[in-house]
Amino acid sequence: MHYEDARTARKVPTLAGGGSRRLDSESGENMSAQPQNLAELEKPILELEAQIQALEMDPAQAKEREKLQKKLDKLREELFGNLSDWQRCQLARHPKRPYALDYINRICDRFEEIHGDRRFADDAAIVGGFAWIDGNPIMLIGQEKGRDTKAKVLRNFGMSKPEGYRKALRLMHMAQKFKRPILCLIDTMGAYPGVEAEERGQAEAIARNLIEMAKLEVPVVAVVIGEGGSGGALALGVADRVLMMENAVYSVITPEGCASILWKDAAQAPKAAEALKLTAPRLKELGIIDGIVPEPLGGAHTDWDAAAVALKEAVAEAFGELNGLGAEELVEQRYQKFARMGSVG
Repeated sequence: MHYEDARTARKVPTLAGGGSRRLDSESGENMSAQPQNLAELEKPILELEAQIQALEMDPAQAKEREKLQKKLDKLREELFGNLSDWQRCQLARHPKRPYALDYINRICDRFEEIHGDRRFADDAAIVGGFAWIDGNPIMLIGQEKGRDTKAKVLRNFGMSKPEGYRKALRLMHMAQKFKRPILCLIDTMGAYPGVEAEERGQAEAIARNLIEMAKLEVPVVAVVIGEGGSGGALALGVADRVLMMENAVYSVITPEGCASILWKDAAQAPKAAEALKLTAPRLKELGIIDGIVPEPLGGAHTDWDAAAVALKEAVAEAFGELNGLGAEELVEQRYQKFARMGSVG
């Protein structure tokens, strides 16, 4: 794979689970220092940005503004070059982070949305339809969380119900019929766990997607752009190439949920995040994902356009690697890819 790792590109060490190490006096175990909250991490950056903005209207302060900008760039390098797993998790959930529709509006020449599963309803947590990227037709399916309160309620905070996964599967079958490659943008904390979702067969809908995606005879690329939570993410994640944005997370459970089960304390989420190995660098090392899409320094929320350019380039490269492969070869390679996961030795 040739996807550029942003850590190497910027020559900034990214130490998953970073922070100083200490010896726990009671247990004798080597423990990580408590990771900083992301809001605390960003506070000095926001203060410097405010100072720079205040000087922009005064030409006489050009030198001072340049000095502060250099200080800001250095501070970003120091703070974001050594993020812990928990801090990356918070970045993946950042309220200003670009969502699926934000990327669709930036990477697509045209997007024609298709609604409904033709069985029950149209789930707005899943957006999908025919799209064109640099003139190339694809089927694009994404999970959308919603930007403001009204949109979040409409999109159910990105948590799909069975009809959402069945809509996605309908679009995948349509893509196969018209021989169009499929791009899935994954961003959900998990499938909706409500009673009505269970009544309509949530588990069956997710399982059906896993089975059918494994058999698709067209190229499939999936990108985790924010949160990739549990079966809700896997239902769109059986792909020939699975990529992750640099500060995205992909896991069987949230750190809070894991901490509540293992330690009966959600406050242990930072510890759980490190144990889950849910960040892009760690999952790349484990062979769960195929590549990392670099983000602007400080996270994708700092520059949506730059993040979209990086995503578009990575997607184009992934599809380029799959072009020319026959249906049987695609299915066999996809099977072997997932069969290798979890092997020991």
